[in-house]
Amino acid sequence: MAFPRPKPTTMETLAMERANPPFNVRKLSIKMHGSERSLILKEKFMAEIARHPAFKLSDIHDLSKDELRERTMEKFASMVYYVTNESLDTFSLRMQLIGIADPSFWTRFGVAYGLFLGALRSGATPNQLSYWMDRGVLGLNGVIGCFAMTELAHGSNVAGLETTATFDPASDDFVIHTPHLGATKWWIGGAASTATHAAVFAQMIVHGKKHGVKTFVVQLRDTKTFTLMPGVTIGDIGKKMGRDGIDNGYIQFTYVRVPRAHMLMKHTQVSRDGVVTEPPLAQLTYGALLGGRTSMVADSSNSAKKALTVAVRYAAVRRQFAQGKNQLETQLLDYPIHQRRLMPLVAQAVAMGFTALRLQHMYEDMTQSLDSLEPGDPNMDEILDKLKETHATSAGLKAFCTWACLDTIDKCRQSCGGHGYSAYSNFPLMYADFAVQCTWEGDNTILSLQAGRALVGAWGAATRKKRLAPGVAYLGIPDILSSKSDDTLSLRDVQKAWHCVAANVVKKAAEEYVSHLKSGKSKDEAMERCSQSRFIAAKLHTIGYIFGMYREAVEEMEEGQETAVLKKVCALYGLWQVEEQQGYFLKYGYFTPQQMDKVQIAVDDLCAEIRAVAVPLVDAFALSDHIINSPLGKFDGSVYESYFAQVQASNPTPKVHPYFDRLIKPLLERENALIEDTGAEMGLDEELEEMKAEREEAEKEKEKVKRVEAKVRKEEYSGVLPGGKVDDDEE
Repeated sequence: MAFPRPKPTTMETLAMERANPPFNVRKLSIKMHGSERSLILKEKFMAEIARHPAFKLSDIHDLSKDELRERTMEKFASMVYYVTNESLDTFSLRMQLIGIADPSFWTRFGVAYGLFLGALRSGATPNQLSYWMDRGVLGLNGVIGCFAMTELAHGSNVAGLETTATFDPASDDFVIHTPHLGATKWWIGGAASTATHAAVFAQMIVHGKKHGVKTFVVQLRDTKTFTLMPGVTIGDIGKKMGRDGIDNGYIQFTYVRVPRAHMLMKHTQVSRDGVVTEPPLAQLTYGALLGGRTSMVADSSNSAKKALTVAVRYAAVRRQFAQGKNQLETQLLDYPIHQRRLMPLVAQAVAMGFTALRLQHMYEDMTQSLDSLEPGDPNMDEILDKLKETHATSAGLKAFCTWACLDTIDKCRQSCGGHGYSAYSNFPLMYADFAVQCTWEGDNTILSLQAGRALVGAWGAATRKKRLAPGVAYLGIPDILSSKSDDTLSLRDVQKAWHCVAANVVKKAAEEYVSHLKSGKSKDEAMERCSQSRFIAAKLHTIGYIFGMYREAVEEMEEGQETAVLKKVCALYGLWQVEEQQGYFLKYGYFTPQQMDKVQIAVDDLCAEIRAVAVPLVDAFALSDHIINSPLGKFDGSVYESYFAQVQASNPTPKVHPYFDRLIKPLLERENALIEDTGAEMGLDEELEEMKAEREEAEKEKEKVKRVEAKVRKEEYSGVLPGGKVDDDEE
């Protein structure tokens, strides 16, 4: 620029923040990503999409709904190449990155591959899966799928879905039908404009008997002409809060016939003559739900890290108010209250990241076990326990991690002041795009209650001295309910604190449940009556679980500078959450009020310590400027230059004002209409003059009275002689 900038510049400030960190940023990044391979792949993916024209992000804030949808489809061809040429593990890492770069595309692509293909993989027999693969599911050359579960009147209650699939033995078909408006499939990603087939969830009816919700592959459009198939009605549900690159639509079926073979029969089978064979263990169908939940925990961590990278870098270069005799204004990040706003959220994002890594391993182990499971397997009970734990754990983690991330994005926006409200900060889009994560794949409150239900069951098992899954093993620790702090506030002390408090709130929920049963309530009603206690149990258990996963991860690492900083971050997460939930720690006596004061001091100190390395710490999140897509979080610190340049580029001044002649000019040049003088007609001014004269007369009268009273008092006083004697004349 032509004019000199104040020193140090924002770029110089950020460079100073990075000078001589007490750890190796790349080594720290490798630990956060789980392996060097994962980090190298991520860097490769970031370079590839930054150079891909369809992944241009700088103009995304100014595109219309239709333009966003078109750009979403532009990306499909390149992704199809990768999905057909990369290993599942590598492609999953690629999509994890794309999920935070372009959530709309991630979702639309995920509908085809994560949900539609996932439904086939989890629900189809081997021959059925081969059939659909041969017809182009993987390469999208013949089949573009969508996932038709949610209905206008039903979402979380999948068992209550009302679309019907009635078996017709005469033709060996299922008849798919939408019996009324409430059964219309709704929110179906890809249905409005792009999908050719759908995995439809419907109530299966065979010989007049309902057998629950099953999955059927139904063709929606002719793959050559793209016209709707007979009996299929589809529409667009329009603009949403976020993710407008997805063509969400509605679907109605009017007696649409599909071959019996289009029912996915891995778990439930229907023979040619209508004999229904149900799976011996209904729990085995849980596995299909877990992949999505597991990825959402990772996405929560990654999206929070993206927002925090922007907020921390901005807070490091933004200066406001000089203190004392210092001529240089203070960096926002040097204010203790600003450290309190951001450092605990950084710790939380890191904690969720390590939890996601461990949850992914847990999910992979469980999937392997399920795939190899045979009838009569001696490990059946152990595998089912693992499945139940993963199901319940993933429910709580999905809920509380997505809530935490959404809260983090908004707090980061607020921490950036007015500039955070600009669309170009990327916070508004991040928030709007992420908000749906708290609703889909299971409403968070419902999932929390599911986790709470599992904890109530685990408490029952603990009291009966039964074997407990690793995640709830603390419920069986002797004297855990009455544990006390050893006053060290060490990681071990904090872990014990979470076990103690979680065990107490789980016990409370379980006791409430039992008391409602004893009062004559049914099991379902008793569960509903203790829903608030179940929710609290799920919340505290999940926070403690996240802390435990993080603590285990860092304690398994070799000692070193990177491990040392991760342990500090772990301590901050655990103690900050203790502070946030301190009522329970005081209620159950693990910490005394005086110890809670020590917790607050410890959190203050840890925030200050981590502030000193905050910029290199968020650098270890390894997110490129292209992925962050915010001038406020530029790696080189050129915040104001980049912001100004983007505003100018995205909002050029038009040569001709678009609505001056039509709207502004008539407003400016209009003649003032004659305004009737209603006051004159009322005689208002004369009336006001009379009222003024009356007030003045009253004031004069008031003054006259005051003078008379003063004269009387003076005369009375002058009639009294010194010493209290009365004047002779008065006698």
